Amino acid sequence: MNKKLLLSFSLLLFFSVAALAKKQYKVLVFSKTAGFHHSSIPAGIAAIQQLGKDNGFSVDTTTDSTKFNKANLKQYNAVIFLSTTMNVLGDAEQDAFQKYIQSGGGYVGVHAATDTEYDWPWYNKLVGAQFKSHPKQQEAVLHVVDSTFIATKHLPREWKRFDEWYNFKNLQLDNNVHVLITIDESSYKGGENGNYHPMSWYHEFDGGRAFYTELGHTDDSYKDPLYLQHLLGGIKYAMGRK
Repeated sequence: MNKKLLLSFSLLLFFSVAALAKKQYKVLVFSKTAGFHHSSIPAGIAAIQQLGKDNGFSVDTTTDSTKFNKANLKQYNAVIFLSTTMNVLGDAEQDAFQKYIQSGGGYVGVHAATDTEYDWPWYNKLVGAQFKSHPKQQEAVLHVVDSTFIATKHLPREWKRFDEWYNFKNLQLDNNVHVLITIDESSYKGGENGNYHPMSWYHEFDGGRAFYTELGHTDDSYKDPLYLQHLLGGIKYAMGRK
């Protein structure tokens, strides 16, 4: 084999290996409901699928909790709980998901993900809070308290928008939880968490990564470029994507 042919073969082999080594990102959108079913779930799924197409990650979707097993979960960089409600996982499925996070997996909770698995303390710590109540849908002012994070750096410091605003119980605001957005309770009626009312946060938890945003009740949320970029940033963080 002459030197020129050998060099060509070596370069071809190098780039082939490099292509195989390029990380392929993949997420699972889980939208099972055992309580209230949000009509915006299909819009949310379609929006996340489009975000995947535009940003280089693939998206699977399911309402089947049996997909929560070790063999299936290990293919995903993050699992997105999209407005899930009440008890959506059995004992074996909870165990598989917990081990997935402990092995370095990512979690994204959207809106009613806090209205989920009330009897599972580990999940409460993962998602960061539990839904308590909400007033009628209305416009309110959000304060972006961290403009350095990937999910908020594009947002205005004061963000006025229309949505359904949750009051929380069992907030898990330890030193490891980084609050991104709070809501100004003087800007709307029905807030019950006082002067410090977090609405989005992230943290490293039990070996993995978790991001939560309360926003996303309405269909219009999934047409809002500011919200979609916020959600995309949370997904990228949960995937471990720089």
